[in-house]
Amino acid sequence: MRTALVHHEDMKAARLLWDDPECEIECPERLTTALGRLQQRGLEQRCLRLTAREASETELGLVHSPEYVALLRGTQALSTEELQALSGRFDAVYFHPSTFHCARLAAGAGLQLVDAVLTGAVHNGLALVRPPGHHSQRAAANGFCMFNNVAIAAKHAQREHGLHRILIVDWDIHHGQGIQYIFEDDPSVLYFSWHRYEHGRFWPYLPESDADAVGQGRGRGFTVNLPWNQVGMGNADYVAAFLHVLLPLAFEFDPELVLVSAGFDSAIGDPEGQMQATPECFAHLTQLLQVLAGGRVCAVLEGGYHLESLSESVCMTVRSLLGDPAPPLSGPMVPRHSALESIQSVRAAHAPHWLSLQQQGSTPVLSPSTYSPEGRPSPLLPGGPELKAAAAQATVALRALLDQLHLRPTPPVRMAVALTPLDTALVLPPDVLHQEGSSPKEETQAWARLHEALATEEAVTALGKILYLLDGILDGQVSSGLTATPAPATVAILDVALRHSLSRGAQRLLCVAVGQLDRPSDLADDGRTLWLSVRGKEAAALSIFHVSMPLPGTTGGFLNFVLALVLPLAYGFQPDLVLLALGTAHGLRESQAALLAALLRVPAGGRVLALLVEESAPQLAGVLAQVLHGEAPPSLGPFCVASPGDKQALMHLRRQLESQWKMLQVAAPA
Repeated sequence: MRTALVHHEDMKAARLLWDDPECEIECPERLTTALGRLQQRGLEQRCLRLTAREASETELGLVHSPEYVALLRGTQALSTEELQALSGRFDAVYFHPSTFHCARLAAGAGLQLVDAVLTGAVHNGLALVRPPGHHSQRAAANGFCMFNNVAIAAKHAQREHGLHRILIVDWDIHHGQGIQYIFEDDPSVLYFSWHRYEHGRFWPYLPESDADAVGQGRGRGFTVNLPWNQVGMGNADYVAAFLHVLLPLAFEFDPELVLVSAGFDSAIGDPEGQMQATPECFAHLTQLLQVLAGGRVCAVLEGGYHLESLSESVCMTVRSLLGDPAPPLSGPMVPRHSALESIQSVRAAHAPHWLSLQQQGSTPVLSPSTYSPEGRPSPLLPGGPELKAAAAQATVALRALLDQLHLRPTPPVRMAVALTPLDTALVLPPDVLHQEGSSPKEETQAWARLHEALATEEAVTALGKILYLLDGILDGQVSSGLTATPAPATVAILDVALRHSLSRGAQRLLCVAVGQLDRPSDLADDGRTLWLSVRGKEAAALSIFHVSMPLPGTTGGFLNFVLALVLPLAYGFQPDLVLLALGTAHGLRESQAALLAALLRVPAGGRVLALLVEESAPQLAGVLAQVLHGEAPPSLGPFCVASPGDKQALMHLRRQLESQWKMLQVAAPA
């Protein structure tokens, strides 16, 4: 199995034994509901289920002091009154006689997951745990957290598996200051956290949660804080943060392992976060992370206090870990002004430390520090009537969203190929469908009459196979496909594929054409088709739906092109289908083609049809089939900065297009 699910029933034992409105939300039902929803959706059954073990005190000592471990050990024998008194010594913490056992299981679950991934037993996984961990410090419990589960897992990966570069992504809505303190001077760990901040007026009220806190000593540049200064951040804001901050740094860092502090209080409906990101957004975030570190992603549950939102977000994360396509995102993909200010600030704070940000050009600089704690509000108590009403409204909205998602179930076939000339040399995942069918002869011939290049029997045969595969994708029977075309007929077949898809009801088609593939001259510029041509030597936006860009010559230039142009355009356009065509002399290395296909799969909800010319190497077809099936792409190799020409070409296109395509923006408009 590719995905592990680590859990233990005993982690439900600890609960609040006295009245405390601030702490009552961290309850056993968080695990009960999430696990029940995974079972209901049939996701738990598809995972390798591992029973969590207790972390040893030696393993806890990788992060925590012996005195602190001894203090928590002693809670097992305390009375309720003594537990309440001890809890009052810490910020937003409660103890229970089972706390020490539960917390050791939570830390041990992270260790088991890391071991399973790094020994190759699974590709990735989720540790479904409580109590959470990312606020816990060397000698202090904090914010419901006892032991720092993710920090212990990172230290274990370094000590036991010899890892040198670990990425920690903290998408919980609270700043994981505990992780930051532990690794702030360690350049072998890149820590990224976004969090509700409101200029320092939201818990934990720390100046070091702001964008200008970038690490200490040798670790400067390896702590990345993205503060949200308003509530209501949604899907576009979260995706923009990944595309314009996290992923450029992560590719340059080139991690060997990705650890996720997976808090879902950043999802819609949660009383703590008050954000608007829908559960399927976490499927997208997870898939975007899976292109890193060979797909070695270990997610560990942190927060999440709206049970419906939490359980659905957990399911979306596990679906992506299992390789299922991410459902399309709902709502307009336009980042908020406040989100762009935060993105601009963190990019300004980190540009001195990262070539990947320097190569994207300068933007007007906001002061990285926005800390202004005056007028700090009282903590919002989940029991208040206003928040109860908001939670009820969010539950109604969630159910409506879920009803929409259920109207578009996951296709029964994840990947199909029609590659007869290349089949003999292909190595494919075992459940890939080798398609033998073809569209009806009369229909194929009718489409073929549109182009002289389709007059040959070879071209008509290829067209019939492609139309049949395309119909499977449009009908929801197949998620993605890969096919081969005769080189002289590729442009004509691509044109027919576009027209056929539109005639079948597709609303928006994205075509990424690499190599000697001209856009059909009579293709309507009506907003239904976005054509991105990767060829030649000049960058040009011939219209907002027809963009041409030369192929960058370095890894940094290629990543810049994909993360700062292709993916923002794709997310802004929200296509029903992506056609990725690699024509003659396309110039892509296998690793580049694989990364491009893997990333295009995310905004398209998995619906990608890749077309190769028949003389393509079988190895290219094989690696494309694997990534479209949901496997991780191979590494691009060492990061090399973009050439001045590639940098200028990208900046030129962004200036022309960002007024229309808002996902291209990396700074708040003046």
